This record gives sequence, C-alpha cells and structure tokens, in this order.
Amino acid sequence: MGTGGSRYNPRPMSLPDASRRRFLSTLAAAPVALSAQSAPRKKTNVVFFMTDDHGAWAMGAYGCKDIHTPNLDRLAARGTLFTNAFSCTPVCSPSRATFFTGKLPSHHGVQDFLLAEDSVGPDSIRFLEGHTSFADVLKANGYLCGLVGKWHLGHDTEAQSGFDDWCTAPKGSGPYKDVEFFDNGVSVKNTGFKTDFVGARAARFVDEHHDQPFCLTVPFFAPHDPFDYQPEKYRRPYYDSELSCFPLPAPNPQRRGRHVPHWNNREANISYSALVSAVDANVGLVLDKLDEHGLTDDTVIIFTADHGYNCGHHGFWGKGNGTIPFNMYEESIRVPLIWAHPNRIPAGKRVAPMVSSYDFFPTLLDYLGVEAPPEPQRVGRSYAPFLRGENPAWRSELYFEFGYVRSIRTENLKLVDRAEGWPNELFDLEDDPGEQTNRIGFGPYRQQAAELRTRMNSFFEKAGAPPLDDWRSTVKQHLPMDADGYYSWKE
Repeated sequence: MGTGGSRYNPRPMSLPDASRRRFLSTLAAAPVALSAQSAPRKKTNVVFFMTDDHGAWAMGAYGCKDIHTPNLDRLAARGTLFTNAFSCTPVCSPSRATFFTGKLPSHHGVQDFLLAEDSVGPDSIRFLEGHTSFADVLKANGYLCGLVGKWHLGHDTEAQSGFDDWCTAPKGSGPYKDVEFFDNGVSVKNTGFKTDFVGARAARFVDEHHDQPFCLTVPFFAPHDPFDYQPEKYRRPYYDSELSCFPLPAPNPQRRGRHVPHWNNREANISYSALVSAVDANVGLVLDKLDEHGLTDDTVIIFTADHGYNCGHHGFWGKGNGTIPFNMYEESIRVPLIWAHPNRIPAGKRVAPMVSSYDFFPTLLDYLGVEAPPEPQRVGRSYAPFLRGENPAWRSELYFEFGYVRSIRTENLKLVDRAEGWPNELFDLEDDPGEQTNRIGFGPYRQQAAELRTRMNSFFEKAGAPPLDDWRSTVKQHLPMDADGYYSWKE
C-alpha cells in the first residue's frame, strides 16, 4: 500500500478570549447547523492534505510529466481540480494561519515564518490563541479533530485548541531522517524518513478513530528543504529523467543567497522531485486505509499546498521571500487544489474560478453543512457551489499580502505594491504570463495600475487592515528582518 499501486477508488484585531470562549461553549451546546441544500444523512469525514513549498506546476495532474504523482493524479481523476487556486501569502506560517482561521495575515498577525524559539521552550507562543480555527468549529459540532505533520504556528509540542489527537515535529522544517516528534505530548524519536512517519501516523489515526466523525489534517513537511535525505525508492525514478519541469533562465539578481547552491543543480532537482513522490505515496497510504475501513464514500479528501515554489522559475529557487525585495510571482502563490468525494463532488472535472486560501475556512464549513461563526475579519467566500457542480457568478480578483508587499490579481493583470522605498510592479498576465516585463510606468498601463491600486487599497481598508506603510503595526511575532526589510541573519 501507499505506492503507485494504491487501490483508492473514488493580537491584532480578533475575538477577545472571553468572547471566543463563550462562542465555543455556545457552539458545543447547540445542535449541528446543517444547510438545507446539502445536509448529509450523517457527518462527512474530512482528510485535509497539505504540502509545503509545492507549486502547482510540480504535479502530473497540472501538466508536469517528469514528477511522478500517480495517487494524486488518480485523486484528481476522481474529484474536481482547481486550475486557479492561490495562497494569499507566499510563506509557510502566515499561509497556514490563514487556512486555519480564514483571516488575512494583517488580522491573525503572523506575517512571516516563525523561528525555532517560537515553537518550543519557555518563550514559545500559541499564535492562533484568540482566533477561532475550523478545528474549533468542527470539534464543537461533534467532530474529533487530529493533526499529523507540520504545525509551525507556535507551541508545537502540545495540542492546540480544537485538536484531540496531535503529532508534530517542532520548529517547522528541518532534517528528514531520525526526527523527534511529539505525539500527544510524548517525545517519539522516529528512526526513519520523516514523510513516511507522517503517512503511517496519519493512517494510524484512521485505524483508531474510524468509528466516529473526524477531521484529519495532514500537513506534510515535504518538499520543503533541506534535501538531506530521501529513500532510494523515491529517488531512483529520477536518475534518468530529463526533469524538464525545472527551468533554467538567467539568474535573478534579486535572489537570496540561501538557495543559490540549488541553482542549475541536478541533485536538487532530483531531491525535490523525490520528496513530492514521497508525499504522493503517503497520500496513497492514507487513502488505502480509508478504503480498508469502508470510509471512502463517507470522506471528503482535500489536497493543496501552503503556497507555491520556484525551482529555477524567474531565475531563482525559493518562494515569496526567495528574493529581496519579496515577490508575488505566480509560481510563489499558485497552489494545487483538489477536492474529491464519491457521488458528491463531480469526478474528473477542472474548474477555473480564482480561489484563495482565505476561502478555505468558509468553503469547508459550507460543504459540511456546518454554520460558520460570524467574524467580520474573514474576507473569504465559499466556493462549495463549484464542488456541487454549479457555476455561480464569481469574483474577478484576488488579494495577497506578505510583510511590506501587497498585491491584486485579476484574470489579466497583477499589481504588486511595496512599502515606501521598494519598487512596484505591474504584469500583463495575458501578454506576459512569465512576468518578465514590469509595465508599471508604460503608457496605458499607468491608468490600469492606478485603478488596481484603488481597488486594492479599498479592499484592505474595508477589511480593517492598516495602510501598507504601516504594515508592521499588525505584526504579532518578531520578524527575522531588519528595519529596511532585509533578513537580519547573514546568509
């Protein structure tokens, strides 16, 4: 099981703590609120897979024939694939906080990845404290919620609010071999490959909780670096591969030094591909376990990534913080997104609405027929109608932010604004899908940029976010950068 032969068949503004506790206790005492349109006869289980540093381009179902993802490709064939799915922020911790809460980074306050001291030890912080997560809501509505994998939102060693079963390796990313996990507060030394441990532990969750409604979140650490270790079974298929999905344009002069060794490095390409294949195999393992317990028809499967990644794209390796100044390139923000549920979600369908990570919270609850708690800071919209095979009128733009960068993306244009002192950009995505030419000061593009900026500023103002130049006022944690916006450690 778990290989290509898987048998799967089908402190910023927030609710005050006291108000949040009253809300959760009210939820727990109330009956489950089911939508009249799609209320299932019994609760639908949830398995939510998330990869780390994984661009949509790096999957067979999205067109990359070099990276082997048979289980994910099979999942796409049995579900609905979104071709225009994005993360609202291109870095790990802020993206995860948005998925869990439905809030923008300006609202949940996690504006960059967290440092090791934020995760363990006496100074560790629960960064989502005071914010209601989808796990909080589902637990109050009768679900047992578990998380196996990467948390990276502070205080990693103990279960966070809403979760009953908890197993994670602290400090965010790190080595892939012989890693210490904390399994419901108990230190466990894994003596093998980290990704396989996550898959096996997630399968064990299904074994232990298959007789009750559950929501299992499986955030893999892969394919985030380091590339220190991948078992031979995952590497071997790539030794003779052309790996043509990894481009090699001229080096980007704005690239950061940390990932320069990966540049034009076949070994790095093999390692990244092997880590994606390892995720695929372990997704298959969990799907097999659902099938074994007869849960396939009763479980919605969701697969996505925290954000995208560049492996040579735009002349660098990395994500939104892979360049100075930070970027909002398509490969940094575009993510895979697949939803599958036999007899409920259309199979083999590809849909093109622009959806964001800030839409996940309302979509998940809507799909499950669970009432979302009122929260004016949630700017997302449920895309569950697309999962029901409908074609509703939809939005024409998405919004993004990361530290001192904000962006608006329409179907054809992308404006990238940065705080004072940094350059702005405008890309014509129709004429220049590779985002090679900045049109910010060119003729008719001046007016288009001004109009987009007005829309973007209005969106963030209505959302309660401060002006861009005051972005630091919403930061809840220490940022590892100096006052000028450069990372403060020496690379």
